Amino acid sequence: MRLVIATQVAVAPSRTQVTRLAWLDALRGIGAMAVVAEHMLPWLMPALRPYWFNLGMYGVLVFFLVSGYIIPASLEHRGDVRAFWISRIFRLYPLYLLVIGLVLVMAIWVPVRMEVPRHPSSVAAHLSMLLDVVHMGGVADPMWTLSYEMVFYLIVTALFVGGAHRRSGLLAIAFGVVAVASGLVLSAPLLPGEWPAIVTCVIFVAGLACLISGRFRMVAAYSLGLMALVLLVFASFVPWFGAAILAVMFTGTAIQRWEAGTGGLTPVVVSAALVAVSPVWSIQAGWWWVQPDVWITTMALAGGTFALAMALRGRPIPGVLTWIGLISYSIYLLHHPLLRGLNSLLGDLRGLPAALQSAVSLGYLVVLLTLSWLTYRFVEAPAQRLGKRISRSLRSPQTGSSEG
Repeated sequence: MRLVIATQVAVAPSRTQVTRLAWLDALRGIGAMAVVAEHMLPWLMPALRPYWFNLGMYGVLVFFLVSGYIIPASLEHRGDVRAFWISRIFRLYPLYLLVIGLVLVMAIWVPVRMEVPRHPSSVAAHLSMLLDVVHMGGVADPMWTLSYEMVFYLIVTALFVGGAHRRSGLLAIAFGVVAVASGLVLSAPLLPGEWPAIVTCVIFVAGLACLISGRFRMVAAYSLGLMALVLLVFASFVPWFGAAILAVMFTGTAIQRWEAGTGGLTPVVVSAALVAVSPVWSIQAGWWWVQPDVWITTMALAGGTFALAMALRGRPIPGVLTWIGLISYSIYLLHHPLLRGLNSLLGDLRGLPAALQSAVSLGYLVVLLTLSWLTYRFVEAPAQRLGKRISRSLRSPQTGSSEG
């Protein structure tokens, strides 16, 4: 099961703002542990894995709702496309590249996944992070979800530059409609082969250079946004699923608009209904976790978790949840390579007595959380601070309204 993590947004260190956003970190913490459990249980404690809902997809939906809720608000608050993308690059890439290096070193005894093509296009796909939407496997299985984060960033940037970023509710519904329609007619990528990954990487790098430098910024934003849409529908592994993810993310944005008093809840209800039915008639819907009962139950649990956290956000949040949320990106990228290494070292553990399975699982979690804290402390946090310093050094008096 492929899983995802939503990226964190830089926040001011004031106590008020930290308290106000602690519920989002708590949601990341909950989603992270659901992600870990989905991957861990089949290998270590298969008897505990639930099948009436999907733990991994539950985490996916929670993370994407959080990302949809906070990312557009972050860009609009900054009013600065350059600062936004510098923040994203320094937030995502340092740890991402470190984990790629770790997996390649581990390949001495744990072979790189067969889903990763031995071709330059794979390098290009990893560089852009648009793996899943150019039908490429990642060196670490969960990396596929970063594709949809990146697609969302590119589309949101284009909308912001074009002044159309307030139409989140309509976009949520539109992507829900695309999910249903594409599921009915598409059974495979319409842009096959290696060339989409290579062409996409060139456009991606050139486009980001323009967004950050300020040269041809509007053309670059529109080109990247259009490219993201084309890839989502015509080059991704499962087009209906990719469109459904974007519908969920824009639903998160629509919730934020409703909270701010600039939108209603009708788009949220409509888009949720469209996402719920999107796999029902889809050609590519043979997995157990997209059968109507499991899919809708998983959606309801994720939506209910988000709504409950939002309703209780004024109350004290358990510190362990906010801490796990803080290191959740490290947990996301490290947990699967670590699990593969453990499996290679100890072999199949599913036949062990329950007590030993529990002990190994606990040890795995302790190691994972410790490593994740260390990578957050010594890789993620310093990189984010560096990104902030670079943004401040490049800031100009014109930055702001000119970005829209």
